[in-house]
Amino acid sequence: MVQIRELRIVMPISLEEVGVDLLTASCKHVLWSQIHVMQYEIAMMYTIMKMKQQNTTSGQGVQTLRSIAFENEELGKGQHQTKIYHFESVIPPWLNTFTPAEVLTLEEESWNAYPKSKTVIKCPYLKQCCLTIETMNKADNGCSENVHGLSKELLAKRKVEIIDIASVSRDYWSKVAGTSKLDLSEFKSHKSGRGPLLREWQASCQPVMTTYKLLTMDAPIWGLGFCMEEAIIASQKAVLLEFHKLCFAWIDEWFGMTLEQITEMEKQNELLLKKRFQISSFGSSKQDVKSKKQAWQ
Repeated sequence: MVQIRELRIVMPISLEEVGVDLLTASCKHVLWSQIHVMQYEIAMMYTIMKMKQQNTTSGQGVQTLRSIAFENEELGKGQHQTKIYHFESVIPPWLNTFTPAEVLTLEEESWNAYPKSKTVIKCPYLKQCCLTIETMNKADNGCSENVHGLSKELLAKRKVEIIDIASVSRDYWSKVAGTSKLDLSEFKSHKSGRGPLLREWQASCQPVMTTYKLLTMDAPIWGLGFCMEEAIIASQKAVLLEFHKLCFAWIDEWFGMTLEQITEMEKQNELLLKKRFQISSFGSSKQDVKSKKQAWQ
């Protein structure tokens, strides 16, 4: 059975925000369109870049295979990327000894056309399983009811969950993702003055926006499909919570940056990660992989 889950993540950030450093007397005659900053886009780019930097080592982490411009009717213009996630190092040693290498990688294909995006994640070993994430970002506090334009049939199947970045989750997946270590109710940004995020902060916060993520999870495996779908959705929720917590916690690092600055920083970071990620050192020999497959079977 296909699971459809809509996650609404409210953020104390703007989709478009005027750069405060430009609001001076000398800027009175500058057109507003010239000083608008796509703040959430910059925040996302910076957070993705820093998380990749922290989690990519020799042969482990995120490997970007391709990044090219695209344009289509559904999303408009944007960047098309393909990535591979290698996470062999986070698997317990006893499990790693007989787990096929294909199980320890995920393939991601994404189409990023801010404020919309679409991501498809698959595991090479379980090709029939697929997680699709469709994202729509809006300047509200999570009150929009059908931003993805779903039919009545799909709306009936959809489950909506509000993800509060100020919560301190204690479940299994949140501990794996690390979300329990960060408490935004005690955080205040020096540059923007935002925070701390106290109880029911979403109702009165300004600026505010919401990223609406529609997760469609299909794992057509008899006897295991439903449990696998639930586990993957739960893990994805934890990852998204961790990402957006860090996105706000690092606001003083990216606040005030221009799109040109973060794009250049991203290019330099990719060059650094390519050197760090030595493909020749990743994984096992063909004989080791064959042995793992036999053990798995």
